[in-house]
Amino acid sequence: MPKKGQAKKSELPSTLQKSSAKAQRTFAKAHDSAASSYGEGERAHRVAYSALKHSYEKVGDHWEDKGHKGPSDERARSGGPNARGRSAEGVDTQATKKHLMDIARRLDIRGRSTMNKGELVDAIMKANRKESRTS
Repeated sequence: MPKKGQAKKSELPSTLQKSSAKAQRTFAKAHDSAASSYGEGERAHRVAYSALKHSYEKVGDHWEDKGHKGPSDERARSGGPNARGRSAEGVDTQATKKHLMDIARRLDIRGRSTMNKGELVDAIMKANRKESRTS
């Protein structure tokens, strides 16, 4: 990734290529900073995704602004090199059930009306993985 947060689209993960320019800059700047501290590799990518998840949530095959900043799941909330908890793969577990229902509706998840919040998060994660694979 080039310095100053200006990544070529071809250098970005596919889900970010379909996301807003601001989401792309957030990821690229965090990646550049982490790469200068830790070197290129998996750790720099983890840091960049962590920064992205503080402001964006994954919806299908792209990232959308979640309207508030903060950790998106247990793992992000615990932070640090020994983070605990389960990752929700970009799904904002802190969102309201109404918001999660809206996302599930947009992703055409069957049975969403009978799901509780945890089940909605799991179903959205599964749908996001499927969308990312097919695109």
